[in-house]
Amino acid sequence: MENKVKIHFLGAAGTVTGSKFLLETPELNILIDCGLFQGIKSLRELNWKDFPFDPSAIDLILLTHGHLDHTGYLPRLVKQGYKNPIISTPPSLGIAGVILKDSAKIQEEDAERANKEEYSKHKLALPLYTSSDTEKTIGLFKSIKLNEWYQISENIKYRYQTNGHILGSAFIELDIYEKRFVFSGDIGRKQDVLLESPKKPEWADYLFLESTYGDRLHPEDDSDEILTEAIINTLNQKGNLIIPSFAVERLQGIMYKLYLLIKRNKIPEIPIYIDSPMGNEVLSLFEGFSKWHKLDPAEFRKMLSYFNIITSYGDTWKTIDENRPKVVIAGSGMVTGGRVLTYLRYLIDKPETTVLLVGYQAEGTRGRQLENGASEVKIFGKYCPVKAKILKIESLSAHADQQELLDWLSEIKNIPEKVFLIHGEPTALDSLRVKIKDLYKSEVIIPALNEIISLKP
Repeated sequence: MENKVKIHFLGAAGTVTGSKFLLETPELNILIDCGLFQGIKSLRELNWKDFPFDPSAIDLILLTHGHLDHTGYLPRLVKQGYKNPIISTPPSLGIAGVILKDSAKIQEEDAERANKEEYSKHKLALPLYTSSDTEKTIGLFKSIKLNEWYQISENIKYRYQTNGHILGSAFIELDIYEKRFVFSGDIGRKQDVLLESPKKPEWADYLFLESTYGDRLHPEDDSDEILTEAIINTLNQKGNLIIPSFAVERLQGIMYKLYLLIKRNKIPEIPIYIDSPMGNEVLSLFEGFSKWHKLDPAEFRKMLSYFNIITSYGDTWKTIDENRPKVVIAGSGMVTGGRVLTYLRYLIDKPETTVLLVGYQAEGTRGRQLENGASEVKIFGKYCPVKAKILKIESLSAHADQQELLDWLSEIKNIPEKVFLIHGEPTALDSLRVKIKDLYKSEVIIPALNEIISLKP
């Protein structure tokens, strides 16, 4: 039997979304991540295509972390016949469960709204998958421990090591026929407010490296100062400060920053609402997995007491109608769905409103449109003029920048035979390719979507 490994680049190749990497080996077929495509329509439409490999022939799925672009296709794959374990760290599986339930609910609600208001091009709008599909998926979850090797066949074993991106996230090392395959997942920051610095790989024969910010360094903007000024201006203008936020990590990080500003008397008293059902569940996970982050449990509980946590959609409407200055942190971070759309639908046309973007905005999302100065955005089938002030904090990114990515490679003792750059837009991929080639003398490959590359360990 020839020990050939085929790598199928089924997502996050030439783009930042839809992470899926299938390793086809003589012993096992292993899928690394199973993400949903997001952003521009041509990418989103890929989610509706059948998986290009028989799902029932995949032996196991290893997830680097719980984000939608790494887990969101799982129920669809299960619907198509996948029945084997879905493996990750306990917090990652907790987050994946929350995100998948929320994703199914949003898709069901969007389909129902499209059918009711008749703005879908299809005769009958259908969800990509249902809550029932999600429950079947969660039933396949199996957790593992960090830093422990798991032998899964005669010549294949794997290990997880933390990479600092979000709660529970990790990079994956696979030893296959005595060659080490390293999948970086999404690499976090060295000075994250909530998480410890990423661990670094020490050996990699074949490296699969994320490149989200491969072409830039994060600016040294003062996030505390931007938050403080935005809140003072909101009070002076008697307006609303709306912060679209990713429910995982970003929401908790923003809350912690605001809590510290309040605690140090840096910002005046103002009502702060947290309107993210998914974010609320992730807050519970932070409390349940206290050893996986920096916050002391008592301090964490004290922090929560400073915020108004919205639990019902009825309270969303009450908050919108409330005629006093306030801060609202609501999902989603790229303004693609969730509660933030309801706020923006009624408040983005008001000049006293400020929208503060606090993370990466993918191509084709409303967040990217706002970042680029759009004069109007389409929400629930209607065009809304943008009169609000749009601000951005770039230093809060949960992704390593170019220098941090290069530093993450600094402890690899060998020269990798091949480095595959994934999870990046074209300019980021090419810029990082040049840097790695010059610094490490490895062969650097930028795979195309659906490309299959054979390796001979």
